[in-house]
Amino acid sequence: MLTITQRLIDASAAAALSAQGVHPLLARVYAARGIANPAQLDTTLARLHAPQAMLNLERMAALIADAIAAREKLLIIADYDADGATACAVGLRAMRAMGATIDYLVPNRFEYGYGLTPQIVQLAAREIAPAVIITVDNGIASVEGVAEANRLGIKVLITDHHLPGEALPDAWCIINPNQRGCGFPSKHLAGVGVMFYLMMALRAELRQRHNTSRLTPHASPNLATLLDLVALGTVADVVRLDDNNRILVQQGLQRIRAGRAQPGISALLRVAGRDPARAGTYDLGFAAGPRLNAAGRLTDMSLGIECLITDDAARAQAIAHELDALNRERRAIEADMQETALAALEQSADASGYTLSLYDDQWHQGVIGIVASRLKDKFHRPAVAFARGNDGEIKGSGRSIRGLHLRDALDLVSKRAPGLILRFGGHAAAAGLTLREPDFARFRDAFEAVVRTLLRPADLEREIETDGSLPLEHATLEAAHALRGGIWGQGFPEPGFTDTFEVAQQRVVGERHLKLRLRREGCVFDGILFGHCNPLPARIRAVYRFSANEYNGVSSTQLVLDHWETP
Repeated sequence: MLTITQRLIDASAAAALSAQGVHPLLARVYAARGIANPAQLDTTLARLHAPQAMLNLERMAALIADAIAAREKLLIIADYDADGATACAVGLRAMRAMGATIDYLVPNRFEYGYGLTPQIVQLAAREIAPAVIITVDNGIASVEGVAEANRLGIKVLITDHHLPGEALPDAWCIINPNQRGCGFPSKHLAGVGVMFYLMMALRAELRQRHNTSRLTPHASPNLATLLDLVALGTVADVVRLDDNNRILVQQGLQRIRAGRAQPGISALLRVAGRDPARAGTYDLGFAAGPRLNAAGRLTDMSLGIECLITDDAARAQAIAHELDALNRERRAIEADMQETALAALEQSADASGYTLSLYDDQWHQGVIGIVASRLKDKFHRPAVAFARGNDGEIKGSGRSIRGLHLRDALDLVSKRAPGLILRFGGHAAAAGLTLREPDFARFRDAFEAVVRTLLRPADLEREIETDGSLPLEHATLEAAHALRGGIWGQGFPEPGFTDTFEVAQQRVVGERHLKLRLRREGCVFDGILFGHCNPLPARIRAVYRFSANEYNGVSSTQLVLDHWETP
């Protein structure tokens, strides 16, 4: 069952925002998302939370400064997703500008799996021989990997944002806003955000070590040039866009729109058919991000990282085309896997489960996370998809619904069935895990049993939250442009409205989309329903986004339908 609800609006907050000059429609939208003070809409860098509030940040900056001064070889070990790639690029660009001898290594997910494993440490020691390893977007659960590095005499600095387990690695230093004792106000920084904060602290440390008369360029690079990378990684990792993250994303988007992006980010947007001058969070999350992620899903994220760190626009464009081709291949693989998953669910005898756990030995390990996400969206159930890994193991990727903290649920499974889950980690909404192949059925049952204790039947009913009816006096191109310029994403959703319309005209475009003319109270709107070509009834109740459409140099308003039903 699906229910359409309206977000509660703080009328006094909406009035205060409107009185400060915020567009009345945006004032209402912001008030429904917890914005009570106009200062929260100030996205200048001066409003970022102070770096000093992050536990161990200044100490880690001092350790890296010591290593740079001693000309020690540094090595970044990156995660193989967009957050890890952008965090790696931020670290490489900034530390090279500050005089570091630094390289990177990103584990191939099919050979080494996730994180700082003993095997990846051994590879790093054999081929690169670093004095210091710096993890980005991973490491907080790498107890064994850090132990191996310590045995080999390599110091490890961990920068991560994932939730820690009960035991922390014995690293040289750890920064993570979610580790115990850290008072940093924003717990939702992506891995790239953590790395950006570390670079700010490192620059401050180097400045302090040089007096004004001897200040070198290495002590004072312009870190604002990296904010487009921070914005991309933050949006692509689907972290909560709290006040602090919205500042980082807004600042990064401003650089992209002004033509000051890294060549790789501009190239990724262009191969996706997006104009960097009009880039928004949707373009980062659904155009640039998936193409970057395709490298880590199907081959090796080194290709994505090279796209982000090159200053050669032609090379960036060539790599972006390779990534675009990989993304098309990924979509084809995903479609086949999703079809198999739906067929398996149709044959399932039990349709009353609280969870979905599926395994197919022919599935692609790099795409299971997307399949889990699609299943979660379609059935509104926590979903985990598994593919065959190495040495008799299977790798799982899970996605959760609101109300279930997925990592905590997996932790409870591991406590109730010791040894069942070999490794796991993640967030409230997404997590990864490893099992022995013969244990899949046992995990499926154990996961179902745990989730039944944590959720109610009502939690499994899909709900679409909207911003209510769109006032016709605000259905203007000015309002559409204002909405498009907002910073929307996880925890700060893009505005959606619901109204009843007469379907005046409808025709199929692009073979699989429905182009519409919709009438409401005498006003006629253009509309589009993507991925749907069957005719609609004469009257519909629609949930839609109010957007500005650009075609042949002309701007017009358009309703983008996300859901419809018969009123």
